[in-house]
Amino acid sequence: MKLGLQLGYWGAQPPTGVGELVAAAEEAGFDAIFTAEAWGSDAFTPLAWWGRETSRLRLGTSIVQMSGRAPTSIAMHALTLDHLTGGRVVLGMGVSGPQVVEGWYGQPFAKPLARTREVVDIIRQVLAREAPVSNAGPHYPLPYAGEGAVGLGKPLKPIVHPLRSDIPIWLGAEGPKNVAQTAEIADGWIPIFYTPRSAGMYQPWLDEGFGRPGARRTRADFEIAATCHLQVVSGPEEKQLVLDALKPTVSLYMGGMGAKEANFHKQVFERMGYADLADEVQRLYLSGEKDRATALIPDELVDDMHIVGTEGQVRERVAQWEETGVTTLMLSLRSPAEVRQIAALLR
Repeated sequence: MKLGLQLGYWGAQPPTGVGELVAAAEEAGFDAIFTAEAWGSDAFTPLAWWGRETSRLRLGTSIVQMSGRAPTSIAMHALTLDHLTGGRVVLGMGVSGPQVVEGWYGQPFAKPLARTREVVDIIRQVLAREAPVSNAGPHYPLPYAGEGAVGLGKPLKPIVHPLRSDIPIWLGAEGPKNVAQTAEIADGWIPIFYTPRSAGMYQPWLDEGFGRPGARRTRADFEIAATCHLQVVSGPEEKQLVLDALKPTVSLYMGGMGAKEANFHKQVFERMGYADLADEVQRLYLSGEKDRATALIPDELVDDMHIVGTEGQVRERVAQWEETGVTTLMLSLRSPAEVRQIAALLR
């Protein structure tokens, strides 16, 4: 199992000390760094910036929101960055949710699985550069011939010859149909809130995708990149402090990251067996009682989602994640010293 450094997306201001974290990850033997985006910072620009300061680390997006750019634009980003960094890009993408897609990007959210399939196909056409890119699908027609078209569009090939004709595409997916499709058409899967305890739930969905005619990968060469916070602590008291500090983020995703009618993250927790808890956390969170919502998050859930413990406990827990099929563990770490500590501990 490889280690990745999860840089995430920015808060109100750009984070400090990222350069030192990235340098430590490169020096310590981490496999990759990953960035994300919500509705503030984008995922590609930090990779271009930090990619300039590295020579070995893979550079992954975890994740790029598909509705934020045309499929050909996503392909252009990946193609360009792959050239600049010597072939180190991993293109992680996802559909996001209706609040962001329709509220921030002004795009329709309907048919997310069909849209995903079209996006992946178009990007692969661009990178293969075997023929002018076209798409007959209803979501991203190329050339466009709909309302307002002047009728002069024509299929095009990218001017730049891609460095790699087949950049790895990983998909963020949560529900059964989306996970199955990911196993069918992608090179890897970026689950959210994946845990050793819940891993068994996903196996039939993955198997369905791998078993479809024309499936791109098998379990043997399919990547699973799971994210968690990892921290070595001295004992139970310090561990409790860390778990408590992680609970606000859990309550945000469970109760506040999405509309009441369509919070896909909440549905993940429901599938994990926390349906009643998720309903109450959402009710409190959306009514403005965030502290009360956070107070309901149980220690056992946070402990399952993350790796927090003494050195021996961390080694044991990491082995449990690897046994479930995780090929890359994307870690949230706080300092260069912590990066070096974890690399030495798990080497």
